[in-house]
Amino acid sequence: MKPREMIKEKGNLWIFGYGSLVWKPDFAYKRSKVGFIKGYKRLFWHGDTFYRGDKEKPGRVVTLVEDQESCTWGVAYEVTDSQIEESLQHLNTREVVMGGYITKMVEFIPKEKGQGALLALVYIATSDNPIYLGPASDKEIAAQIATCRGNTGHNMEYLVRLAEFMRLDCPEVNDEHLFSIEAAVLNILPT
Repeated sequence: MKPREMIKEKGNLWIFGYGSLVWKPDFAYKRSKVGFIKGYKRLFWHGDTFYRGDKEKPGRVVTLVEDQESCTWGVAYEVTDSQIEESLQHLNTREVVMGGYITKMVEFIPKEKGQGALLALVYIATSDNPIYLGPASDKEIAAQIATCRGNTGHNMEYLVRLAEFMRLDCPEVNDEHLFSIEAAVLNILPT
């Protein structure tokens, strides 16, 4: 069964955010839950030529890379009825048209005890995307983030807000890649 058919049958949809969606979903939703998905690692491997960078200096934003040993923390948003179509139209523009992400359905596990797993839609940028940047050293990624700015602000804001979310909502989780990029950016900045 395709995602759209599943949504029509159930009347609701969960959307999992692991980057800017954790603090700025920009769509109406019924409720949200903090939790994680397994089998993916969040990495600053995707380029952004609109929101956090431009065509000359693409910013670095996160995507998910398959890794069976990893899990990625974020927020799942439940959208219902008319919110479904509105949120999908908004996210299609924001994530697919502007960012080159594709969609997948994944199992989301809420942090809250006693909650069962949910099926959630997630946006992932793959390596065949023209603005996919791929791996680089923490120092290289940090240097790029420290100097890029786009239509919604400085690339550092994206990094700081994501790290802040992890510290406030998932204090028990050590997101090694995220925090090492943050530390590398702080080492670049003048004191």
